Amino acid sequence: MQISNEDYQQYKPLLFSIGYRMLGSVVDAEDIVQETFLKAFQLTEQDIDNKKAYLCKIMTNRCLDLLKLARHRREQYVGPWNPAPLMHEKAHEMDPSEVVLQKEGLSIAYLRMMEHLTPDERAVLLLREVIGFSYLEIANIIEKKEENCRKVFSRAKQKISRVDDESLDYEKNKSMIHRFIQAFQMQNTDALLDLISEKVTLYSDGGGKVKAAVRPVVSLSHVLAFLFGILKKAPDDYYFEVKTVNGQPAIVNYMNGTLQSIISFYIIDDKINEIYITMNPHKLPI
Repeated sequence: MQISNEDYQQYKPLLFSIGYRMLGSVVDAEDIVQETFLKAFQLTEQDIDNKKAYLCKIMTNRCLDLLKLARHRREQYVGPWNPAPLMHEKAHEMDPSEVVLQKEGLSIAYLRMMEHLTPDERAVLLLREVIGFSYLEIANIIEKKEENCRKVFSRAKQKISRVDDESLDYEKNKSMIHRFIQAFQMQNTDALLDLISEKVTLYSDGGGKVKAAVRPVVSLSHVLAFLFGILKKAPDDYYFEVKTVNGQPAIVNYMNGTLQSIISFYIIDDKINEIYITMNPHKLPI
C-alpha cells in the first residue's frame, strides 16, 4: 500500500493541523507537511498498514525535532512570542476538509498555553485530545510505551487550562469586539472598563523586526495607555477589518497600504482577559 495523490489531498489538512498546533508557525507547518509527503512518496514496496498513522508519525516526529531547536530560538526571541495568526476569509465557509482546524486547540490563547508544555507533552496532548488517537497509536507514533503516554497526557492536562466552548462562541465574541472597537474609537473609558478585565495582559509580538513592547503589558490602566498610544501614532491611511483568525474574530490592521498587525483576544466570562498583537512581518499572512 503506497501513498497516492489522493492521500495527499485527504491527509494534508490533518498534517498541517498537527504541525501548526505543535509549532505555532504556518510556514514551518507547511514546510514539514511537504517534507512528510516527499518522504512518503519515496517509499517503494514497503507496506503501510495505516496510512493516517504512518503520515502522522513522520509529521509528529519531525515537529518534535524542530521544537527542540526552537527552544533555543525562543530564548533569543525579542519580546513576547505569539503564534503566527492563521487567517480565513469567512468563519463558516471553509472547505470541509479543513474542519479539523476548527476544533478546540486552534485559538491563539490555547496555542500560547501549549508553550508551557515540553515537546513530548505537546505531541501526546494534541494526538490524544484533538486528533483522537488511542494511547497505543500514540505510543507507536512517538515510540514510547503506552503507559508512559498516559502519564505524559495526565501531566500535560495539569499544566494547561481548557479553553471552554463559551470562550469560543464566535458570534458572541464578535459582538464584544465590535463593542470594544466602538468604545475605543469614542474613547469611552466606562465602556472599556466594562469590557476588559482589571487583570488583562497584552502580548505585543514584534520579534525585534518592528517596534513593540518587549515585555507583556499588565493591568487595565497600562493596557489602555498602550493601545491609545498606538492609535495616536497611526497614519492617516490607517484602517482595519474584523476577520476570522484562528477560528475567532480578530481585528486586522492596515497601514501604508499593507497588513500591519493582527489583534486577537481571549474572552472569559464576558471580559477580555488577554490581548495578542502580532506585528512581526515574518508571521503575518502575505
